[in-house]
Amino acid sequence: MLFALGSMAQESDLQSKQLIAGDVTMTINPQKGGKVMSLKYKDQEMISQLKWPESFGSTFWTSPQKEWNWPPVPEFDKLPYTLEEQDGSLIMTSQVAERLGFRIRKQFTTDPEDHAIVVTYSIINESNETRQVAPWEITRVPNEQGLIFFDAPLDGIIPAGLMDFKAEEGAVWYRTDDTNDNRKINADGKGWLAFCNNGLLLVKKFDDLTPDHPAPGEAEIQVYVNRGKTFIELESQGAYTALKPQEALNWTVRWYLVPVEGEALPSKELLSKVRQITKTK
Repeated sequence: MLFALGSMAQESDLQSKQLIAGDVTMTINPQKGGKVMSLKYKDQEMISQLKWPESFGSTFWTSPQKEWNWPPVPEFDKLPYTLEEQDGSLIMTSQVAERLGFRIRKQFTTDPEDHAIVVTYSIINESNETRQVAPWEITRVPNEQGLIFFDAPLDGIIPAGLMDFKAEEGAVWYRTDDTNDNRKINADGKGWLAFCNNGLLLVKKFDDLTPDHPAPGEAEIQVYVNRGKTFIELESQGAYTALKPQEALNWTVRWYLVPVEGEALPSKELLSKVRQITKTK
């Protein structure tokens, strides 16, 4: 495990921190909403580097979205987080969102034995009333000839037919495409979400939810495709939880980034690789 100041091109990125696990480097900027700005295997970038607002990196919001609508809550998504380095972890903490009464804490560390980068998100209720909330991670990847897949029934993807998912080899698979419309689907998965592109496989592992666990109108797994050949959001959510004043919920996502051979196509081998990584059946 190694922490280092990032050497970034823009002056505002000079406060970035790098978390290094073997050949994988994650760059996080506490000054920009505690966002994950980059995820690389050796020198190969995996996540979106577009410059438009809400088009790059990996961020964290509270769910359901109907409580704040749009744009994202600035205290969580864009304003500076405080930074601590403690017991081999990077800990970043947001301001309290005046509108919602929550504070966000992000803890970044590595698990060398599992070859994972581990991100634990905490939502703290700083209000004086009991509030319900769910955690929500949003990771943006380029819309190239990639492959998104997870374990879910094809007829459980809502709305049906919006994206060309196929059921093969025990999972559902979507070869990324582009249209002139924004599209988003919801699904009840099995605690993991994968994306394969340009010889790299990104796997996220998180709590497996039952259909009644997510926030109203939300889902364990969501995929958003921005119009045109721009970016895609890989989204996962945790359970909708009641928090008393000063209580916190903690939710962990384990990130794996590994090289794979061959074209990004549905296969038993690719699914087996994910199951091996996530230790699932």
